[in-house]
Amino acid sequence: MATRTVRIGSSHGLHARPAKLFTQAAKDAGVPVTIAKGSGKPVNAASILGVIALAVEHGDYVTLSVDGEGAATEGTLDTLSELLVTDHDEQ
Repeated sequence: MATRTVRIGSSHGLHARPAKLFTQAAKDAGVPVTIAKGSGKPVNAASILGVIALAVEHGDYVTLSVDGEGAATEGTLDTLSELLVTDHDEQ
């Protein structure tokens, strides 16, 4: 299992629009992915309700975990991390 901790970049946190982008990418990854806020319990990263329930705010740290090994796993972490560190609220 590969993990990565990132800081949330969206100025309004992981609300509906950035959560939808993130959960869709997690679903498209084709491997099990979880996300946890701080030391909290991990939730399925492909579940929009689970992700929104984490109440992730701007600047919070989350840990992504991908069940797999190799380049595909690192690529999945890269893609999902980029979505989380980007400010989707920037206009």
